[in-house]
Parts: sequence; C-alpha cells; structure tokens
Amino acid sequence: MNNDTIYAVATALGRAGIAVYRVSGPAAGAALQEIRGGGLPPPRRAVHSQLRDPETGEEIDDGLCLWFPAPASMTGEDVAEFHIHGGHATSAALAASLGRIAGLRPAEPGEFTRRAFENGKLDLTEAE
Repeated sequence: MNNDTIYAVATALGRAGIAVYRVSGPAAGAALQEIRGGGLPPPRRAVHSQLRDPETGEEIDDGLCLWFPAPASMTGEDVAEFHIHGGHATSAALAASLGRIAGLRPAEPGEFTRRAFENGKLDLTEAE
C-alpha cells in the first residue's frame, strides 16, 4: 500500500446530475469523517450526509458517502466516495475542501488504476 492518500473526481466534469469524488489511501477514512462530520458509515452502504468544509464549517452539499475499507475496495486500499450534485460550484467546493485536508493530494492521471494493479485488484489486461 502507498503511504499517501489521493483524491480525484471519478466522473466527467461538466454538465451532469451527479459528480463522484474518490479518495484512496490510509487517510481516506479520516477525510470522510472530516467532510461528513461524523463517524464512518457502514462499509459498502450509501449514507445520506450533510457535507461541510472541515476548515470553515460551510455547507458544501447534501449528498451520499460510501466507505470501502481495505482490502475490499477497487484499489485494495481504504477508499471513500462522495456522491454530490454535479454543478461546477459544488464540485469545486468539495475539491478545494479535500485539498486542504492534511495528507491528501490530487491523484495523477491513471493513479487509481495503477494502485489497483499494484494491489492485485486488476491484471495487466484489465489495467490497459
């Protein structure tokens, strides 16, 4: 497992009803708790949550959160997902909030797939 925690939007940016942000790595659970202001939801269950900027307390959105503890996740690491309304302002606010959480950094292109491959969740054919 990698020591750093990455995040990225997992859906196409632009006009969409829903945007999904994914966080993978050892600090994914802490990030989820900070944004939703509570404990971790039950594994693999969507939980309705009031999402807030942990630094300012400002409301980001009313959305869904999911928790996938390692190794039962798409990357083999702890993974959190935020399902929010797809507007640009909401997406930008969540990305900015994630970016201010210590230990998180934006994912590089293909990094989620690389981690899944490295952790045996995908073979080389699936990764390509």
